[in-house]
Amino acid sequence: MEAANRNPMHRQPPVVLYVDDNLRSSRFLTAVLEECGFGVTTANDPVEARGVCKNFAIDLALLDYDIPVMTGSQLAEELKFLVPDVPVVLLAGHASVSQSELVFVDGYFGPNTTLDDLIENLRTLVAADTMGTVTRLRTSWSDAT
Repeated sequence: MEAANRNPMHRQPPVVLYVDDNLRSSRFLTAVLEECGFGVTTANDPVEARGVCKNFAIDLALLDYDIPVMTGSQLAEELKFLVPDVPVVLLAGHASVSQSELVFVDGYFGPNTTLDDLIENLRTLVAADTMGTVTRLRTSWSDAT
């Protein structure tokens, strides 16, 4: 098994930590991400998300803005201290997020974002991260998107 992990032909899919307390949304987006070639680990709250980051390797964190105890942007800040090189993407389906809340976020997707836009940008962020690029894509979406 060790040798298979070193062989580029047996690369593991990029692992996304998806944090959302809405189980229906979580199941749906997890299925979409897996269909698009991502491995997905889910967490329902910030405590669970921090535990995943401390104990498992992830390639990207995808956070819902409206989660229990704190906002997704507050969790983004905590995750950047735990795993500074991991891109963090914030989803805000109903909320308006100010620029000041995006300081620790590498990608932001607001209302009216399409799944295609999200998947394309997740792939870009993961590719940039695997290539060792320090410049992160910062995409803001308005309601008109």
